[in-house]
Amino acid sequence: MACERSGFRLTILVATVFTHLLGVSITLLVLYWLVNFRGGFAFTSHVKSKIFNLHPLLMILGFIIFSGEAMITYKAIPAKRKTLKQIHLIFHLIALFSGTLGVYVVFKFHNELDIPHMYTLHSWIGLSTICLFGLQLLVGFVTFLFPGAQLATRARLAPWHVLFGRIIFVAVIVTAETGITEKFIFQKLKHGQEALVVNFIGLLILLFGMFVGFIVALPLKRS
Repeated sequence: MACERSGFRLTILVATVFTHLLGVSITLLVLYWLVNFRGGFAFTSHVKSKIFNLHPLLMILGFIIFSGEAMITYKAIPAKRKTLKQIHLIFHLIALFSGTLGVYVVFKFHNELDIPHMYTLHSWIGLSTICLFGLQLLVGFVTFLFPGAQLATRARLAPWHVLFGRIIFVAVIVTAETGITEKFIFQKLKHGQEALVVNFIGLLILLFGMFVGFIVALPLKRS
């Protein structure tokens, strides 16, 4: 039994470290891409593309990375359950704030250039995902934190909370991949360094999502 727990902890540790390395790599690549190839980012600028550049920055680094970290909290951090709940909530709040701000800046960009809203599959999936994410967070907060449902109710809802969390995270990854593909097409990227960087960002996001899913799927065992 002790050997089994030791092997489980090692698996969790290796997977968590690799997931964090993927997160750092994604962060560095996105910043490199936006600064070196897209001219940087700003909330207000006469160069409107800088406003748009905040969208992938906030959605990838804020929404994806922090929601992924929130999902693996219970497996990756050795702490009391109450503390884990608080960390889980904080990461999700950061993700929701980043995602909401990311949606705002892309609407701002479209408004300033008179571009129609919500005309791509990426935008449909993305806005639906943000709404589901917010609803999931609200239900989870009311059920598990404040005011908190009865113990029996929480026990019944916990598996569904985890399941819908996984589904929404898959939708988050799909949204990111469709957004990257859309940007690739709109910018007419074919070959060259920028195309390579963008493709690697998409690949690393997929791997990040897979490893988060792997960690969440592992059984929860604590000594």
